Amino acid sequence: MPPPDLAQPDPGTPRPAGPTPLRLPVAAALAVAAGLALLLALPPYDLWWLAPAGVALLAAAVHRRRLRAGFGLGLLTGIVLFYPLLEWTRIAAGWLPWALLSTAEAVVLGLAGLAAAWLSPLIDRWRALWPLLTGLLWVADEAVRDRAPFGGFPWGRLAFSQGDAPALRLAAWGGAPLVTFAVAAAGGALVALAWRRWDRSALLPAAGFAVTAGVLIGAPAAVPLSAPSGPAYTVAIVQGNVPRLGLDFNAQRRAVLDNHVTATRQLAADVAAGKQPKPDLVVWPENSSDIDPLRNADAAQEISDAARTIGVPILVGTVLRTDKPGDIKNAGLLWMPVTGPDLAQTYVKQHPVPFAEYMPLRSVARLVSDKVDLVRNMLAGDHAGVIDTGPLTLGDVICFEVAYDGIVRDTVRQGAQILAVQTNNATFDEGEARQQLAMVRLRAVEHGRDSLMVSTVGISAFVDTAGGVHGATAFNTAKVVTHRMAVSGSRTLATRSGIWPETIAVGLAVIALAGALPLRRRRKTDRTDDEDSTEER
Repeated sequence: MPPPDLAQPDPGTPRPAGPTPLRLPVAAALAVAAGLALLLALPPYDLWWLAPAGVALLAAAVHRRRLRAGFGLGLLTGIVLFYPLLEWTRIAAGWLPWALLSTAEAVVLGLAGLAAAWLSPLIDRWRALWPLLTGLLWVADEAVRDRAPFGGFPWGRLAFSQGDAPALRLAAWGGAPLVTFAVAAAGGALVALAWRRWDRSALLPAAGFAVTAGVLIGAPAAVPLSAPSGPAYTVAIVQGNVPRLGLDFNAQRRAVLDNHVTATRQLAADVAAGKQPKPDLVVWPENSSDIDPLRNADAAQEISDAARTIGVPILVGTVLRTDKPGDIKNAGLLWMPVTGPDLAQTYVKQHPVPFAEYMPLRSVARLVSDKVDLVRNMLAGDHAGVIDTGPLTLGDVICFEVAYDGIVRDTVRQGAQILAVQTNNATFDEGEARQQLAMVRLRAVEHGRDSLMVSTVGISAFVDTAGGVHGATAFNTAKVVTHRMAVSGSRTLATRSGIWPETIAVGLAVIALAGALPLRRRRKTDRTDDEDSTEER
């Protein structure tokens, strides 16, 4: 059935005042379907091919609608997507922060719906622009979500749905923004293909849109990826597990640390017995030392014993106290087997999570909940996580920081030869862990670096420069995995180009939005003239 604006009008009815959108119930159903498709494209479902379909469904729903309706339909898609996608935040923070975060993310997606509705006259004039404009709008929308409010929250990006797709390889050329652009542009081509009257005159452009969608989805498989050219080293990741999942994962003093010490000692025994290769480096996860080893002698002694037993440096994740009781630091600290902690090789998390690791507007938040002061004040670090371990230079990224383009890119630009993501998923669930691992896969391809993710409870894994996953652990288990990781000093095009691909896309999106203004004014004038003519008749 053709769209309403292409159907033959009844000769007895006045001519519509311009192109008409889909009926609102149909558009609402498409918006809901778009949210479901985008959700299923992301981990833990990983139906990556649904991502362009979700983009196409939302584009069809908002096309030719008034701006208010475009925003509402985009918001509806966002609610369907983000509430279940971010459900794991409820485990740690409760229903109110989960609802606020999910709604804030949905509002930004609502702005994309509004912008797409605004561009409708431009698309109606030049249908071939639909793929390009859709790709630009999604990159711009994600650029906003990555930065605002309170530093942004980049979860649910189209790029993070493409771990098993050919489009992942585009990350080496233009990072996450280029992957998102390709997926969204493919969705734009799909909706342009569907939004045609099936007559002979439409066959050629329809074929063009079909080819465009196919190229955007499948052609990146031919993008060449360079393997690391440097020597390989054996790295061990230690997933020590915790006494219990949830907010009280470290309620038993030193229990989490003891688990990681015990697992490291067992690794040393296995090395001595020839069951495991001797590692050049051991990496523990975020919060693996549940007490500050720089202020607690017993914790320091435990880590030193483990480092001496294995005989190689250990990157320890810990929370460091400060002289001010309410202030803490989330850090990766290199512990040497003989000399102990190397304070010069310490990374402090640069992007603490608002409302979880620090409390914005604390005085205002107290009016909402009396539990606000349970959240301490985590201080942000001031430099990239480049740590010289001796054998290799490691780029340390802590937990959610892997979602932010600039933090990972700066680490590589300042000399990281491999990437390590230390995380603690004990307060979340397996779905969140899989979503995070998808980000590590993209970063490995984007920067051409062998990478790893190590968690207290899982999932922990190694990732190669093509995005392949090795040695992945199960969730909520104790496990030690060793793997050979090759170092690299070269830079991909994405690393070299930095923020420019995203900046150019956002700039072009703004130009397109401005360019639609004359056409919208003309359409409004035509609508007014038609109404006046109808009244005269």
